[in-house]
Amino acid sequence: MEKMNPEDDDMKWVHDSSVDHKGRVPLRASTGSWKAAFFIIAIEFSERLSYFGIATSLVLYLTKVMHQDLKTAARNVNYWTGVTTLMPLFGGFIADAYLGRYSTVFASSIAYLMGLVLLTLSWFLPSLKPCDHTMTCNEPRKIHEVVFFVAIYSISIGTGGHKPSLESFGADQFDEDHVEERKQKMSFFNWWNCALCSGLILGVTLIVYIQDNLNWGAADIIFTGVMAISLVVFVVGRPFYRYRIPCGSPLTPMLQVLVAAISKRKLPYPSSTDQLYEVAKSPGNKKKFLCHTKKLRFLDKAAIIENDGNLVEKQSPWKLVNVTTVEEMKLLINMIPIWIFTIPFGVSVAQTSTFFIKQSATMNRKIGKTFELPPASIFTVAALGMIISVAIYDKILVPMLRKINQNERGINILQRIGFGMLFTIITMIVAAIVEQKRLEAIKKESLMSVFWLVPQFLIIGFGDGFTLVGLQEYFYDQVPDSMRSLGIAFYLSVIGAANFISSMLITLVDHMTMKNGKSWIGKDLNSSRLDKFYWLLAGMTTVNLFLFVFFARRYSYKNVQKVAVVVDSYEGKSDYGRGENEV
Repeated sequence: MEKMNPEDDDMKWVHDSSVDHKGRVPLRASTGSWKAAFFIIAIEFSERLSYFGIATSLVLYLTKVMHQDLKTAARNVNYWTGVTTLMPLFGGFIADAYLGRYSTVFASSIAYLMGLVLLTLSWFLPSLKPCDHTMTCNEPRKIHEVVFFVAIYSISIGTGGHKPSLESFGADQFDEDHVEERKQKMSFFNWWNCALCSGLILGVTLIVYIQDNLNWGAADIIFTGVMAISLVVFVVGRPFYRYRIPCGSPLTPMLQVLVAAISKRKLPYPSSTDQLYEVAKSPGNKKKFLCHTKKLRFLDKAAIIENDGNLVEKQSPWKLVNVTTVEEMKLLINMIPIWIFTIPFGVSVAQTSTFFIKQSATMNRKIGKTFELPPASIFTVAALGMIISVAIYDKILVPMLRKINQNERGINILQRIGFGMLFTIITMIVAAIVEQKRLEAIKKESLMSVFWLVPQFLIIGFGDGFTLVGLQEYFYDQVPDSMRSLGIAFYLSVIGAANFISSMLITLVDHMTMKNGKSWIGKDLNSSRLDKFYWLLAGMTTVNLFLFVFFARRYSYKNVQKVAVVVDSYEGKSDYGRGENEV
């Protein structure tokens, strides 16, 4: 009888600390990988359909139904988008520390669904409707405004748990220690965003057409129905998922590093890294150990062993922390400049769902003699641009670059992000030129075709395929394993912070330019000078790119070691924690 090879038997099971739905070690053949990811992608498609169906038309709803002026509507859209993208910081923390990602997705989907139901009722329930004759009223009922904003901010709460948990839960389905699954995981974020864009395209075409030509309530019914169906699909996939068990607050160990380092600040730095404490690696311990790095050496003092190493294991974690935890703290600190210098990129992206959409509403949108393109449908071009750039990157550039530089990713993550920022600068330049032409046409009492906006949407879509996808991968990959949901939340918080800053920038520009006689941001687009505002953003983004490159070139990527000894790594060469820095 042929004996089973122990290595082959070991590959049948997934030994990355995940469990199946019954709490057992997962069987590789029946759990995880794409068979599980497809269920997760299905609910992402539904959520993005609803989100973009609401987000891309929100500025139009606020100006047409709520009768708000352009500045107020743009600020309200930015506030809502900001809250929606900052809430994941809270949701990601809950998922990593207490509920787990699957339970957080399920609970937040229920909250999301309740928000959609309330949004639908705000249109159809007689006592909550904007007014008796929606198309002719000049001011909506106060109760409608209250219920409407409660509904969309309920959706924000749902998104707060949904977005960080779902994307990290999808990435968890791939085992980084398995060669084939590791390569699949690198493609996961690319194809995740293709599904996201597919939901976006449907949201800004069919749904927006229904909003424009039927009514907003009919679109809300579709959102609610699709979300309910996708939630059922998500639950059906439960036996195929791999789950990570939450281990308490991931922020506590980071705080312990700071406390221990400060308390031992007067100790001399050890002559050898061998004197720093690290947990002994054992077959049952699946924790990934990180290489020691020479940056932020002050934090290393948290791992200095005192009292000749007596009873090391019994010392308080507030007095002695292992090297891997110290390195995880260094990772978070090193990510701060990257987070800061991606915000101006997010400010430029914020214009696509406010001023870009409002521009399309003022242009000639007729196709043929009868059909008129809904204003928000032009956003489809950005989604198509993103799908095209992701497909080219994943299927052409990465395989080619792997052969050239022997890097498993093709190019490192920060190079991908920086390359996408170039497209953002070009976008704002093109947008400024097009807006200047549009204003000249208005003076001649003629309307430019909405297709003049295609280049700026297409270019920013190309850039998003590099920068947005790169940011998702970066914040998921570079955070400690215990805070992967928070990592996705950090990515979303870039967009959230950018939306708040965009609102403040609009207010500041309005105030400063008003002093010179005429504001760049008027009551409507035709009395505004958005072209000058876009030139300002192009300049800010250009300066920011140089700062981003400066810090990116000095960034040290996470570097995982295979043996439980403290090893100095040669910093800054690998962005995956494997390869030439692996020990």
